[in-house]
Amino acid sequence: MIKLRLFLSCIAFLSPILHIKGDDFKEEMFIKPIPPSHLYVYFQFLTVANGEESFEHSHLAPRSLGEIVSRYQVEELHLTLTEGQWKHNEWGYPVLDAAPGAELYVWFSPEVVDVDTQWKKLSSTLSGLFCASLNFIENMNTISPKMALWPAGVTGKSNHNITSQLRYASLPREIVCTENLTPWKKLLPCGSSHGFSSLLNSRMIHNTNYHSIGVHVRRMCADSSCVETNLEIKQTVALVYDFKIIKSMDWSIRKLFGQGLPGACPLSSSSKIYVDTTSNNSYPFKLHPEPNSIMLSHRGGSELELAVYDINHSNMMNVRASYEENNEIFVKIPPPLTFNRYVLGYGKEFGGIVTELSNNYWAPIDVVLLENAPWWLPIQLSTLRINGEADSKLIMSKYYSPGRNRQKPYHLELLIKLPPKTTTTVTIDFEFVYLKWQEYPPDANHGFYIGSALISANLPTAKNYTSLPITGSTFDSIINASKPWYPIVFRTNGAIVSLPTPDFSMPYNVICLACTVVALAFGPLNNICTKEVVLKLTGAPVSLKQKIFNIFKKKKD
Repeated sequence: MIKLRLFLSCIAFLSPILHIKGDDFKEEMFIKPIPPSHLYVYFQFLTVANGEESFEHSHLAPRSLGEIVSRYQVEELHLTLTEGQWKHNEWGYPVLDAAPGAELYVWFSPEVVDVDTQWKKLSSTLSGLFCASLNFIENMNTISPKMALWPAGVTGKSNHNITSQLRYASLPREIVCTENLTPWKKLLPCGSSHGFSSLLNSRMIHNTNYHSIGVHVRRMCADSSCVETNLEIKQTVALVYDFKIIKSMDWSIRKLFGQGLPGACPLSSSSKIYVDTTSNNSYPFKLHPEPNSIMLSHRGGSELELAVYDINHSNMMNVRASYEENNEIFVKIPPPLTFNRYVLGYGKEFGGIVTELSNNYWAPIDVVLLENAPWWLPIQLSTLRINGEADSKLIMSKYYSPGRNRQKPYHLELLIKLPPKTTTTVTIDFEFVYLKWQEYPPDANHGFYIGSALISANLPTAKNYTSLPITGSTFDSIINASKPWYPIVFRTNGAIVSLPTPDFSMPYNVICLACTVVALAFGPLNNICTKEVVLKLTGAPVSLKQKIFNIFKKKKD
């Protein structure tokens, strides 16, 4: 009887392990020095689950997120919460680009008929899950890109209109804080107690120059035949440290995150740290301890040297880099495509948005520029100019959807062929509108934020293109490494526009003035109407006999 009980208890203990054979979890950390003054740290947590399950019983994949994907029939989802602006001209290209504030875009299943209603419900649900203000996403700040965004995973049907099931929205004023990081870490299999996620202390990562957290969900092929699909949930964290804040070019995990590495997540099949040592030629540094192996990555004419630490097979607690003295001047090679965006105009009537696209490559590059202007900033298509020309031959395709007050934003997409070694300037004018007094934010004089523009391009070279080598994580990682071009989507910097703002201090001044006048007028009138004026004699002193007589006289009267 005792042996039977032990046998049943062993089966009950091993049953969860037998069920998770189809799930896989990997955690990776990528460290890249950006000479001479910054350090880029990128975390990636990858969970691959069976895409056919209903998530009523989840194993390694987060059940809360899985139920949302299943309930709202989501094919692909991308959510990022970012504080700061990535400097592409100085830092190169990140692994995954993100717009300042909150950005959400989703592809729904072809079976979804009312996409707008499903989109509103999804954004409100994600708002509660991540403690963010995604519930402010409505039709008046949502668009459906036609050329700029394409799914990275497997779509349900190949003959349906993909763009009709796509919705995109951004909230540039959204601020990232601990309330967003805590529910994000709860989606990981090990939470924040074990593995690389234990390093993500809000006290240490929120004082960086740039920090971004993201959740990316897509369906991927289970094998080369692609008969079955898996659900891939990728959680990312991007950080940029300033050596001036660290007060030294020497860095370590203890110095960056305030603690050592407690080890790998017990549920992860792979836990690796990659350190980009390509910059050793200009700014040489030495790693402690020695890496387990050295990996060479050849992509697009560029060669990257990566030091690899396998945490699953070691008890390492810290990785440290010490720089050697070097007086050489570091010459930065510009990326093949750089861009800048700013606002023109003066006064409170007319203005313009200017986007500069610089092609530093020797061959033309085709890009798609997406401008998403809010309804209170109407852009005028008739004022569109490319390098000062109204009708430019550089525009190969154009899409424009006019906005409507308090209902939908303005949407403009341009397919442009950028000539080699030139800078192309895209200018479009807008006019200011007057808002209702309830539509102004509390800090109206601070200005109104404009979301980032999207720039989608196929890069002909991988120089300054940061790519994380994921060994065996997804089936398409090997395929993408052999492509002659590299699709990527950039986000430009945001902008602030000062709309005509009424003097909100006027009601306060009127109230203060009216109350003062009433007080000054009411006081004397009240005294005159309610008080009796008695003449007081100031002659000889009154005797006691006279005082008693006066008292009886008053009572008699």
